[in-house]
Amino acid sequence: MTRACPTLPPFDAQQALRMARATFDIEAAALTGLAARVDGVFAQAVQLVLRTRGRMVVMGMGKSGHVGRKIAATLASTGTPAFFVHPAEASHGDLGMVTGDDLVLALSNSGESAELTAILPVLRRLGTPLIALTGGLQSTLARHAELVLDCSVQREACPLNLAPTASTTAQLAMGDALAVALLDARGFRTEDFARSHPGGALGRKLLTHVSDVMRRGPEIARVPPEASFSALMREMSAKGLGASAIVDAAGQVLGIFTDGDLRRRIEAGAELRSATAAQVMQTNPRCIAPDALAVDAAEMMETHAITSVLVIDSAGRLTGVVHIGDLMRAKVI
Repeated sequence: MTRACPTLPPFDAQQALRMARATFDIEAAALTGLAARVDGVFAQAVQLVLRTRGRMVVMGMGKSGHVGRKIAATLASTGTPAFFVHPAEASHGDLGMVTGDDLVLALSNSGESAELTAILPVLRRLGTPLIALTGGLQSTLARHAELVLDCSVQREACPLNLAPTASTTAQLAMGDALAVALLDARGFRTEDFARSHPGGALGRKLLTHVSDVMRRGPEIARVPPEASFSALMREMSAKGLGASAIVDAAGQVLGIFTDGDLRRRIEAGAELRSATAAQVMQTNPRCIAPDALAVDAAEMMETHAITSVLVIDSAGRLTGVVHIGDLMRAKVI
């Protein structure tokens, strides 16, 4: 039997806007109150985490659990090893993931979540330190915790004052504040962040080197200085890079010739059929080392309006070439 759709009151667009603005105001006030209350306990919490030999184990039920998962992910990606354990699953075996060397960060707005309070005595017996992130400062959770981070709010943004809204925003902000303070205390750098995010844009830019994307061996267009102009053009066409390096017998880079050079010489009316590679090449081409970051090659191309950069070793010998297409395929640009 098909259920009838409930009858809704007429939609009031202005009321929807008023509710949105009220939500922003209430949650902003909650964060302002949080900032005013943060004190030495927060600093102690940061020190406790820094002294922990194990990992940060984040726990929370319901909406607090969703926030806890995000906090654990943020901590893990900013230098503090962390993972989330569901309190209900902890009572059925997952508590074996927690050791006395770890530190538990427990989230509960009321501090009386039954699934959390059930495992508090076990954590005490394990000797696992506990930081409570709660609005219930006299709650069971708070009484069992070494430190309590006050996340209390005056009211929820929900007009019924029931749905977790301002309280979860406060929890999330406190978790972010903890992660930021920890990464600063650890001296966490951009490079460290990139190593935790190898699949992201920043990771690709900071972890991808020229040697990872450059073309090598027979893929490189190269001719000796005495090569005829026709031989030079055949090599450029065969390799499809729009440029060819000119190298001596030892592989030392002497110059480069590009599609752009060809157009400019034709426009100038130069006689090219009898020329050699040495006569048409540009000397002092743009070069880069294989251990340089690929993003540096991209910057060089953009700065000098070129599409290829020669890769040379410390002795100036040609070892590869990077084309703009290679950087795009590697998602460096």
